Formats: sequence, structure tokens, C-alpha cells
Amino acid sequence: DFTLNLTQAFCVPTDNCDLHFKVSRDRYSGYPLTIEGFAYLWAGARASYGVKSGRVCFEMKINEEISVKHLPSSEPDPHVVRVGWSLDSCSTQLGEEAFSYGCGGTGKKSSSCKFEDYGEKFGENDVIGCFVDFESSEEVEMSFSKNGKWLGVAFSVAKEQLAGRALFPHVLVKNCAIEFNFGQKDEAYFPPLEQYTFIQNVKLEERNRGTVGPTCKSDCEILMMVGLPASGKTTWAMKHAKENPEKKYNILGTNAIMEKMKVMGLRRQRNYAGRWDILIQQATQCLNRLIQIAARKKRNYILDQTNVYGSAQRRKMRPFEGFQRKAIVICPTDEDLKERTLKQTSEEGKDVPDHAVLEMKANFVLPEVGDFLDEVIFIELEHEEADKLVKQYNEEGRKAGPPPDKRYDNRQGGFRGRGGYQRFDNRSGSRGSYQNRGGGGGFRGGKKKKKKKSIYAYLFLSFM
Repeated sequence: DFTLNLTQAFCVPTDNCDLHFKVSRDRYSGYPLTIEGFAYLWAGARASYGVKSGRVCFEMKINEEISVKHLPSSEPDPHVVRVGWSLDSCSTQLGEEAFSYGCGGTGKKSSSCKFEDYGEKFGENDVIGCFVDFESSEEVEMSFSKNGKWLGVAFSVAKEQLAGRALFPHVLVKNCAIEFNFGQKDEAYFPPLEQYTFIQNVKLEERNRGTVGPTCKSDCEILMMVGLPASGKTTWAMKHAKENPEKKYNILGTNAIMEKMKVMGLRRQRNYAGRWDILIQQATQCLNRLIQIAARKKRNYILDQTNVYGSAQRRKMRPFEGFQRKAIVICPTDEDLKERTLKQTSEEGKDVPDHAVLEMKANFVLPEVGDFLDEVIFIELEHEEADKLVKQYNEEGRKAGPPPDKRYDNRQGGFRGRGGYQRFDNRSGSRGSYQNRGGGGGFRGGKKKKKKKSIYAYLFLSFM
């Protein structure tokens, strides 16, 4: 069994990384999932402790560029690592927000999603040294080295801006296996800069512990969003997570997946040359798999999907037995919903087909406290008013009749249409092992000829 004292060890804890980042047993190395759509995703991890004084450093080695032959040849930078420092309150997307500082293998540095040329490109077998100096001046300076060669100061941050907050070692990878040396190794890969000490050697009382996750399932929360497309679920989820940083909520939804598919800080919609419907399908497969992984991890989650079907509510909450299971119902007035739908379509390009929304309305069921839910919280309209509106939606949807095309059911057989109103159920077809150490073998599909699926079917799936 793993015996390292995690209350004192400088390591990568399993609760301060993305769900698709696999931390090794020694807690000093890890790799991301790379099967299917995961190969498009960045995966981040942050160390257990941070520092706010002294001159300290650590090393990061890229052990392997994992084979991802299933990616299209047009994919830019399929193997890349970004390493550096961030506050404990920052997201895992290193370099894409304030107080998050990354040095990337593309020869760029980034903070607040601003990318600038810096240093040199790096890849498999390269070792990057990461240095932070709190002592030299009124500014905190961060610099990097490649295989022992110093690359110069990358970031200078006023101490008053940091306001006494600690900086934590942080890595963000795409299809690469990495390893840290915080100073636990007998010998460094390369000697550190003069006057710098490895961060593992900083006294325990001079370190800052990162937020510690729940220790048992009964302390974990799963908040299941319930509401029609564009009702405001994602807005509420992000606001709630930001207002409760100590909870370290993991938001599970296709919006969150797409955020991890960025290229040079830009959403993939801005610079993607491949088929968008296939990418949506892969993002949804990733989400289904992440929900399976999440149920086995002691963390706090927000499930950001529509979840309007009673059967979907039960199916998704059952794996989280032992958690505090709560439903958050977002039910605005019909006028507000129409206004938000127009706004979302114009700003984000999301346009869920009318027949898909009508089907959801026809089958909308308000959740109730019971065997799979401990609490139901209503946002905007209260229970009684929401119940009246949902009954109107049920009637509106049923009167509309069956959709104009066959429904895609995500079960064996693809599109299903038997003359009736076939409900879209989003049963996950992605089961089995979720780990992959490389090779193209993790990619499923290719041998069986699959039916062509409309982008609307996948957009519909992404909202379920």
C-alpha cells in the first residue's frame, strides 16, 4: 500500500487534478487519458503545497509523448506540456487566467490567456526547471530552464498583487506522461540555479497547504442541474463554484469539456478545421466517461446537463450513492427563457433544434426528494410556480407530436424511428476500461461502418 504521509509530502494529490489525469502511486508522476476525444483535452494537476517566500525550484520531465494515431493529421500540437505556478484558487487550465503562469512546449509563455514568445520549444525527454524568487525585489520573479540552460525571467509580478498568497507548482499536459522532481530524488536532473533550493526542502511550517478535498463520501456533494437549454444552468454552476472555492467543485458538462479543448487559449470553434459534429460526439463520450470516473472519486461535483427526464435523473444519481445528492432546478419564466435562448444563439452559436426542445418539454419532470435525492433547490421560480409552468411545457410538447426526423437514441442501432415519439435517453455506450498508456489501440471505431449522424443529434445529446 502507498505509505507516504500525504499530510507532509510535497506531491501531486489525487484530488487536485483533472479527473482524466491519472496520478501514479508515488504521487510524483502522471499521464492523461488519451482514448477517443480525450486526446483533444488538456489535463492539469497542481502540487499539494505552495510557497510565498524564499528562492525555490522544482523540475518536470516529459517521460513520454503518448501515441495518438487516431487524431487527424491536421491537429495542431498533439503533444505539448505547459508547466509553471498558480494560486490554489486557480483552475487547472494553467496560464489561462490571472495569477496562473505557464511556460509551454511551443516556445510560448502565458498568463491571463495572453501568449508571448519565450524560451525554446521542448518535448519528450526534456527537463524543465521552474524557479520562483520572492527575495530579489518588490516583484516576484518566475523563470525557467531547459535541460540545465536558463531561459531568463518569464514573469515579474508585484508582491502587492499576490497579496501574500502562495504559488503552487502546476502542470498542464496534452497526450504526454510527465514526472516531477520536487527534491525527493537523490540527484537532480540538472543542478538548480545558485541560491535556489528544491521546494521539497522548504520546512513544513513555511509551506502553504492547498485545499484538502473531502475525506469520505458523506462529505461530498453532487449538484445535479435541472432545466431546459439556455435556462441559465451553466451560468449558475460557474457562479456557485466561484463563490465556494473551498468546495473545489468539478463541473461536469460539455461546456466544461470544450473549455479543455482550447488551442493557444482559444475555444476550438475559432480554429478547428475538422468535422464539428464528430468533435461534439467525442466531447459527449468524454463526458459520459468522466461521470463514471467521478462516482469513484471523493470530490464535489456539479452535473451541468439538462437532466429533465425522470429516468435520467435516477440513472445519473444512483452511482453517487453515499454523496449528498441535490438537484438544482433552474426554471425561469417562459419569457425569460425565450430571451436567454436568443441571447445564447447569437453569442455562442448554440442552436438546439425546436423539435429537440419540444421533446424535452414533453418529458420534463421536476425532481423530488426521495431514494436518490436528498434535497431539491429551486432557483428563480419556486416549486409551485415551476410545477405549473412545467405542466404547460408537458402539454405544449405533447401537442407538437413526433419530431420531423428519426431520433438518435445512442443505443445499438443508431437512429430509431417507429412512427411514435422516440425519447432520446442518452444511455452511455462508452463503458469498460478508461485508461490507456498509448498506442492507437484505445481508439474505438473504424472497423464497423457507422451511420452518419446529424450535428443536431450530438448537440441534443450534449444538453441531456
